Amino acid sequence: MVLGLGAVLCVVLGAVLGSAPSAWGASTGWSVSPAGGGRPFFYAEGPPGTALQDTVSITNPGRAPVVVRLSGTGLRTAFADGAGKGIRVPARTRAEVPFTVTAPAGAAPGDRAGAVVARDSRGRTETVAVRLRVGGPALAALTVEHLAVHGHRITYELVNRGTTVLVPRLAVRADGVLGRILDRAPRTLPVRLRPGTRLELTEPWADRPALDAVDVRLTVTARGGAHDSATVSARFVPWPGVTGAAGVLLAGVAVVITARGRRDRTPSGAPAAAGSHPGSPASGDDRASGAPAPGVLAADAARPEEPAAGGSGPAEPASGDPLPGGPGPTAGGSALHGPTAGGPVPDGLTAGGPALHGPPADGPPTTAARGAAAVGLPEHAGVLTEGAVK
Repeated sequence: MVLGLGAVLCVVLGAVLGSAPSAWGASTGWSVSPAGGGRPFFYAEGPPGTALQDTVSITNPGRAPVVVRLSGTGLRTAFADGAGKGIRVPARTRAEVPFTVTAPAGAAPGDRAGAVVARDSRGRTETVAVRLRVGGPALAALTVEHLAVHGHRITYELVNRGTTVLVPRLAVRADGVLGRILDRAPRTLPVRLRPGTRLELTEPWADRPALDAVDVRLTVTARGGAHDSATVSARFVPWPGVTGAAGVLLAGVAVVITARGRRDRTPSGAPAAAGSHPGSPASGDDRASGAPAPGVLAADAARPEEPAAGGSGPAEPASGDPLPGGPGPTAGGSALHGPTAGGPVPDGLTAGGPALHGPPADGPPTTAARGAAAVGLPEHAGVLTEGAVK
């Protein structure tokens, strides 16, 4: 129970009683100590979040009053009303001031340390140690997080998930394509992890491979059974060399493509004259100059005109030209040589079909027959007309 400041002041009147020792008259200093005597420091114990109470004594054996200000360090400490502003202790008097120390909420089990500090108006200071034990089950647990490989170093974080202070031990291993490339035995790290603490650490790796695919594994242990491990994959590629080789390869491919394109654009011969392709219509100049009409065999075109067998009439008209006195080409465009209007059927012509020039029964072969023989066709092949070629 917190008592008022006036209720806890005990006044010792040594001079009135006449039994004070001579040392009191000679002493002019004041002191602080745990109330009740016989304790060198304050001690408290309790679960997290608990407020623990004790009392501090201020003794003034001098002949003049003294004003002392109290405060606490290291732990959450609260004194009676007015103690923070200063307590006036009369001469040859002892004052007792209650105070409370609160165990941190959520704190892990273990010991905490603090102190009660007293200072007078002249700057003199006295301290008394405070030891606090936080109760609860002890649990050792930690995790390895955010493991990564950056260049020639390995970065990671250690987190104390338990309720006790941990001193971790670290082992590092890395396996590449061809086998184990890094194997560091467990060693103690120069750190102390308090409960709930997160610490970022770095592991150097100066001799890492220049070209490889590796799996890096970190294993961390601590007293009390704390254990955890983490694995990360890394790929090492010498990008400057790869980029240079790729540039040379692309340049070579570009040269080959350019040379092939130039060769494909070079003409292999003179272009063909207009109208020389079989089946293409002849120009007006070709017809005017006597060039053979499309669909007429070259052998027939090369031979001079001869009279038809058994007569001295004119040569047969070219394909597509109208027959003398006849209706001309058929509606389909092919030169089907039929009988002339009102006239007899010429040799080699059928009454209703195309002009198939064969040799007459009792005479020499016709011009068409001789032309077909010149180009290796059977004599009954006749003259190819423009419609037949198409």
